[in-house]
Order: sequence, then structure tokens, then C-alpha cells
Amino acid sequence: MGANSSVDRWVNEMIQLCQPDKVVWCDGSVEERDRLTTEALSTGEITELNQELLPGCYLHRTAKNDVARTENLTFICTTKQEDAGPTNNWMSPEEAYAKLGAIFEGSMRGRTMYVVPFLMGIPGSPFNKIGIELTDSIYVVLNMRIMTRMGKVALDELGESDDFTKCLHAKHELDIEKRFICHFPEDNAIWSVGSGYGGNVLLGKKCLALRLASHMGRNEGWMAEHMLILGVQRPDGKTFYIAGAFPSACGKTNLAMLVPPASMPGWKVWTVGDDIAWMRMGPDGRLWAINPEAGFFGVVPGTNYKTNPNAMRSIAKNTIYTNVVHGPHNTVWWEGHDNPPPDQGTDWMGQPWTPTCGEKGAHANARFTAPASQCPSISPEWTNPQGVPISAIIFGARRARVAPLVYQSHNWQHGTYIAATMASETTAAALGAQGVVRRDPMAMLPFCGYNMADYFGHWLEMGKKLTNAPLIFRVNWFRQDENGKFLWPGFGDNLRVLKWIIDRCNGEGEAEETPIGSVPSIGAIDLEGTNVSPETMAQLLHVNKDEWYDELQSQTDWFQQFGYQLPLGIWQEHEALKDRLTR
Repeated sequence: MGANSSVDRWVNEMIQLCQPDKVVWCDGSVEERDRLTTEALSTGEITELNQELLPGCYLHRTAKNDVARTENLTFICTTKQEDAGPTNNWMSPEEAYAKLGAIFEGSMRGRTMYVVPFLMGIPGSPFNKIGIELTDSIYVVLNMRIMTRMGKVALDELGESDDFTKCLHAKHELDIEKRFICHFPEDNAIWSVGSGYGGNVLLGKKCLALRLASHMGRNEGWMAEHMLILGVQRPDGKTFYIAGAFPSACGKTNLAMLVPPASMPGWKVWTVGDDIAWMRMGPDGRLWAINPEAGFFGVVPGTNYKTNPNAMRSIAKNTIYTNVVHGPHNTVWWEGHDNPPPDQGTDWMGQPWTPTCGEKGAHANARFTAPASQCPSISPEWTNPQGVPISAIIFGARRARVAPLVYQSHNWQHGTYIAATMASETTAAALGAQGVVRRDPMAMLPFCGYNMADYFGHWLEMGKKLTNAPLIFRVNWFRQDENGKFLWPGFGDNLRVLKWIIDRCNGEGEAEETPIGSVPSIGAIDLEGTNVSPETMAQLLHVNKDEWYDELQSQTDWFQQFGYQLPLGIWQEHEALKDRLTR
């Protein structure tokens, strides 16, 4: 048992509900990791990979019906439905506890309940939040020890406090008809049942660090955001920190681990975090941010030494691969790997596979879980308890048309509006059709734990408090020409855009005013060493008023769902954009 009476009491209540045969308290030690790994190997929950080529690496497969976040089965459970808002699925706490309680009852008979204390944040940081996850999955435990600071360190940080998130998970029958991921912001609790996929069951990640933390941040005056954090170090040695929000598979991890092009000597990019940022106002009036996670849970298809060499080096050891191809030499492969496909292998469903069978070998949402400390570009500041100061916030999404390569907002309120109207083409990280354009404000649509209109209001209020607010930018690496060809080289060359953003933060960098914001002047972005012509650059930065007027109408439809709760500042920016487009 733990040393905290509140934790002990809650754990005992859940033991009575789930009725496990055995209870194991996790301490986070290396010995525990080795013991659990051996146990998971014996049950087939994981498979050991070639330890000479991939030391410390293992393979896991999820159920065929359990390969992505199930957003339609994810609920915000608040007393009032309007507190969840129109973009979240809502269930009353009474209904949710009753419905899920009936599924959880006796769900761990014949199984072991693992008690996983975990710390989101950095030991000693004022940003920290503590959770206790109860789970019957060794896969979850092994992932949580990578993704969080897990075990004794979390209980030590908690002490005798009763301020912890109560996280209950059971695989149960992995039946999608009995699959629910329910969040109880008013109780600081999360219940997840019927899934084994990471996004649904690693409850410290999206569930706590975004859905519940966004609710906490609103109440406590800080921000929990679906953002990378990176540091850009200039040749003169000065480092600027940038936070950036991108929907899944829009290049966020690649940007967080960017390798500067050879034609930009002296520049360096430091990785602070690839997915989540917790940001608070410091005494200097700036936003200060930490990465509350300890690992990376990234999409692996398309990852290679060209797109993301630092990610490839990060996952070369001590990594759990999920739903990839198992190759003949006991290694792994996925679509977009540097190596050619193996002549034969086993696909993500455990079936024999060949490159000519007509099916992809790895699932489109196959994942890697790896310690952040292994990343070659990890920042020396990534474990600073006070965080890093944010100079700029960028919002990016996947749009073939309309959005230029980069533009700057007029001010914080305008930047909030830009983020609130961000749209992207959907990917495989969530169930449903791919390639459909959907609004994903701040890349938080699936992760905001309360009414999104109130979330926009919280952004506006934070802007009023900040006396030295970050500048806000929108980027689009994915603009295409009339033949569907990408106009911008992307990857390491995205540093050229970051350089202009930093210049703007310093009151430098030439720009031209457009109806949507300030775009770089022709020549303001350094193109030396690229094949981007001035004509292509002009196309990348072009703002078509007719296209943007159509976009404005679509934004109007999007905002209507929020009714009277949509903040006045958002409507003001909407009308101002309409005025600029019709001049």
C-alpha cells in the first residue's frame, strides 16, 4: 500500500469494484521494469525484438477494432451539459458512473491490478500534477513508465495531499460496444474501459494532460495546450523558444526535432517537447512553458532519416513499437521506412504479409513510445522546473489551398481568432474518413475538456494579463500547386520560416500587410540552398481574397454552434476580417 491515506482509500474502493485476483503497487524501479517485461513476454502481450539491432525494444499489437482514439466514445461528464459544450460528447456523471461501473464490476477477476502513481511535470516544478492509474494492462504500465515520471517519485511529490487525478482503466473484453473514455472534471477523475490503444488508456497523456488539465488551467489561470516546444539557437548563441500547435500527422514531431539544413550553418534546434505544453504567466509578464511528459508517443509511418533523423535515433533503443510490420530478422518496418520492405513478414494484425499483397503492413496510426531523454536534440532546459520563456506561438495545419506559408496576427486577440478558426485535413490518428477538412481550433478539438467557447474566452483573458505576450503566427507547410505538388520543401527548411518569426519577435523581418495578417515580404525568407524560386515564393505567400471570403462563410457556420457563449472578441475579429476582405 502507499503512504497516502487518500490514495489508499480510493484504491481500496476500486479493488472492491473491479475485484482483481492480485494488486501490484508500481515503484518505477529498473528491477520492476525487468520483471514486468518478462511477464509480458510470457503472456505474449509484447514480443522481444532483435536485441543486437534494437536493444531494449519490443513489439505490441492492439486488437483490430482498437487502433486509434475513439472520439465518438470519449465523453466529458459534467453536471451541466453546457459546460461540456457542443464540440464534446456529454454524459452526466450519474449516468457515466452507473454505466461504466456496471462494466467495471468484476472486470479484473483472474487478472492483476497495477497501481501506477505518476507525475505529469518535473520534480519540484510549480506546474506539476499527480495521477494514480489503476490498470490491468502491463502494456499500459510499461508505456506509462516511459511517458511519465512513474512510481516513488510521484508519491514523494504528492506527499499527504489528496490532490491527485483518479484514473481507472480496464481492458475488459476489448468490446467496442463496451468501450468508453469518460472524464469527470468536477471530480478530477478519468474512467477508461474496453480499450488497449495508447491514446485511450495512457491516462496521463491526452486525458489528464489536456482534457482535465485544460479545465484545471481555466480555473487556476494557466494553459494546457496541444503544443510542441522547441528552442531555436541562432549562430550568435541566443536561443528563442517557440510553442506550436498542429493536428496529428501535420509535422509536429518533425518540427520539434528539426535538423537545420546544411545551408544554415551555426543554427541549432533544441527539442523541449513534441506534444503538450503547460504554460503559466511568469513574474516578467511572459508565458513560461514546460513539457509535462517524459517520453514520445509518435506516429511511426512516414518517419525516416530524411523526414526526422532525430526521431529515428530516438527510437533505436528502449522503445515499444505498436502495430508495425514484424520482419524476418526480428526487426520492424513500416511504410515510409528508409529500408525497402521485407520480402515477407507479419503485418500489424499478426497475419503473413508481403509487399505485393495489396495491403499496408503497418497500420496508418502505428506508434512508437520512446524516452525523450534519448532524443539527440533534447534541450538542456527540458527538465527545468520553471520552464522556458515563449517568444512566439505558431499554429499549423494541413491545407492544400487558401492558407499561405506563414502569416502573423495583428495582436493576441486576432491570433486567438486565427487559432479558433484553424482547419486541417483529417488523418489516421482518429477513427473516421481521412482527407476531410474539419475545424480544429488550437489543434484542441478532441482534447478540450470544457466548452470550447469558454476556452476561447480563457485565451482572450490570458492575453489581457500578459504584459509581454508571445507573438502569434499561422503556418502551412502543405500548400500545393494546381497539379497537387507541394510548393514548400518542408522538414529542415522550415527553419527558414522560424528564422523570420524570430526576426519579427525582435522587431525585425520585413512584412507586407494583407487582409488576414502580415506575410513576409519577398526576400524576407532566406532561400539560399533551396530550389524555391521567387515565383514559387510569391505563390506560397499569395492571399486570394475570393478564397478567403469563402473561408469566412465557412467560419461563420462553425461559430454558429456556440451561440451566445462565443466571446465578443472572436466576433469582433470575424467582422474585422470581413471588412478587410470586402474593401
